[in-house]
Amino acid sequence: MKKKITILLSYIIFFFNTNLFANEHNQILKIGLLAPLSGEYKELGNSILYSLQLALDEINDEKVFIVPKDSGFNDDKKLIESIEDLKSQDIKIVIGPISKNNFKELKKYNEMVFISPSNIDPKFTNNIISIGISLESQLIALKKFIKKQKKRKTVIMFPNNDYTPLIEENLKKMDFENVKIFKYSSNPEVLTGEIEILTNYSQRKKNLELRKKMFEDKEDAQSIKQLEKLEQLYTLGGVNFDSLIIIDFGNNLKSVLTSLVYTDVNQNEILFTTINQWFDESIFYENTIKNLYYPSVDYKEFKKYNENYFKKFGIYPNEITILTYDALGLIYYAWKTNDKINSINDFMFKNKIKGKIGTFSFKDRKVIQELDIYKTDKNKFIKF
Repeated sequence: MKKKITILLSYIIFFFNTNLFANEHNQILKIGLLAPLSGEYKELGNSILYSLQLALDEINDEKVFIVPKDSGFNDDKKLIESIEDLKSQDIKIVIGPISKNNFKELKKYNEMVFISPSNIDPKFTNNIISIGISLESQLIALKKFIKKQKKRKTVIMFPNNDYTPLIEENLKKMDFENVKIFKYSSNPEVLTGEIEILTNYSQRKKNLELRKKMFEDKEDAQSIKQLEKLEQLYTLGGVNFDSLIIIDFGNNLKSVLTSLVYTDVNQNEILFTTINQWFDESIFYENTIKNLYYPSVDYKEFKKYNENYFKKFGIYPNEITILTYDALGLIYYAWKTNDKINSINDFMFKNKIKGKIGTFSFKDRKVIQELDIYKTDKNKFIKF
């Protein structure tokens, strides 16, 4: 679908008082878009483009224009060509690119501001603002939630891979109390053995066998009853933690959860939490944990966005496109507030901003989302 987008962005996205924008502005706001509109990730690029059109359709302001350019994916040559093209059109503000791997090229264009849906680093970096759901935002929400649940012995679990240093860096900022760090292999065959060690599974199995032997040769009614109860168990004794934060997703997360259930971790006593899963419904059918909690965006707005997108385009969007949808609102608000956008400093807002995904705060040159906690229960996502 090729359609020239020249539709204006309305601030309805962020639900601000329209009186704020009563004054007319003579200037035009041209916003560049850097997205993979060709190649392996073109479906994602097109989904981003459609999300912007959906946002713009809600607004009807003839002074805002979107100028889309194909950035490829991790293609520095194509990215630079597209940025140069936008620069030649005197475009100062750009949505994209989607990958942090491209950020090194963006630093060469200090006269431009780039708003990326990347979630790797929430800090303002030179001329780049990342508005993705950062791990820092998620850990802030989880720390508050676990404290509220009065849990005091937390194990923070994550795979030992290329993202390990990033996870460790974020954990240092959080200053968790009484936590144990547990790194595991992404290989399911190795993982189960590691989880057995974490949960002291072998000893708990031995405890059960020893207790059963105490009653096996006895014939009194009380001993028989006790043995019947023990036969219903898989292990005896608890684990030395009361809560879990599993920093993983997809099949890896499901493997971890399956291993925890296999090692007989009591789901009624242990609080299971993980990171944002974007309301992936497959977790209902493949997840062996009855109550799994995680921080995420505003579910009602997320669902509404998906429904509106499907109604207009006949397909469902990639979940990260709600971030580019919100990016337009952020840019529009900065433009209306400052009359123009000169630099990244125009995005240093004192007040919190309400978007589709939830509430943003901009403190200490950093974007932090205030996330809600949801749990999976009976094939539903329930806000806690």
